[in-house]
Parts: sequence; structure tokens; C-alpha cells
Amino acid sequence: MMILAGLGNPEPKYLRNRHNVGFMTVDFIAQAWNAGPWRKRFKGLASDVVIPTSSGPKKILLLKPQTFYNNAGHCVGEAANFFKVDPEKVVVFHDELDLAPGKFRMKLGGGAAGNNGIKSITQQLGPDFRRGRIGIGHPGDKGRVTGYVLSDIPKADEDWMVDLLDAIAGSIDLLAAGDLDAFQTRVTHQAPAPE
Repeated sequence: MMILAGLGNPEPKYLRNRHNVGFMTVDFIAQAWNAGPWRKRFKGLASDVVIPTSSGPKKILLLKPQTFYNNAGHCVGEAANFFKVDPEKVVVFHDELDLAPGKFRMKLGGGAAGNNGIKSITQQLGPDFRRGRIGIGHPGDKGRVTGYVLSDIPKADEDWMVDLLDAIAGSIDLLAAGDLDAFQTRVTHQAPAPE
């Protein structure tokens, strides 16, 4: 089993924020693969899906922590402990200030780079989980970061965002099969970052 978690904030006013791109990602995955209904579990919303892969069907738990972004570790840690899922079988999709808008990178382990949601998950699981980093760019000044991530994705960015989330969702079979390089390659070829 794998856990695919998206970071975001649960209230409707945050729905289209840059900080909620993780929630958007798991919603796209759920829709693309006909996942089961969202249920309240583990201080979050959880949905089960079975992904057909070249090595047989793989069960995945999709998670949207409802603890707010900065405390996502409580939800992810509880689910990983309950199902006895090793940290390297946990993938967390989140917005990434240090990547240009539309860029996507997978990463195993490392520091939190100031991301409090990642820091919270690290406190529960240790650092050795995978991160699906979705570039949103940086506002240019550290003092503007909070307002930037808590503002809605601009209309001008919607096309590349939808293309990228579609590509991630459509490539989950490779991720579920453990073929991480092929997953990253397919996503970046299907949804190249805007110039």
C-alpha cells in the first residue's frame, strides 16, 4: 500500500489558493482513477483507490489532512502508523516556492526548506518520505510569502496548472508501480513548464 497525501487548508475560502495545490492534486488523482468516496479518517479526508499497474493492482490511500497545512503531520502520521506504511511509501504533494511555476520534481527526504507542512510530517515520520513538489514560484521578497501562498492561483496560471495536475494524475500507475523515474519523466513531458 501507498499513501498519497496532498497539503492544503480545509476551509472553502482557501480552496483555490496556491497553498492548496496539494489538495487539488489528490482530487485530480481521485477523479482520474474513480476513487471511492471521501470519508473522515485520521484527522482528514481519506479515499481508497486501486491502481492497475504492470506489476498488478496496487492499493493507494489518498489523504487530505483537515488539520490545516502546518499541522498535516498528525493526519499523515496517524494513517501511516495505522496501515504500517513505511515512510518511503508515503508521497506528499505540495506547493514549492523554490521551483518556477509549472515545474514538477519528485524528491526523497531532505529538509523542510521552511515549509511548515513538510516539517510537521517530518516530525511524525522522519525525513524519508517522498515529496511531489509543484512549482508556484516565489514572490521575490520573504515578507510577501504568506500572502502569496494564501492567494488564489491567477487565471493566467490555470492552463498550466490543469495540464500539470492532469499529467500527475494520469501517471499515477507508474508511481504506484514504484517506477519513480518514469513517473517524473512522463509528467514533465506531458506538462512542460511554461516558458
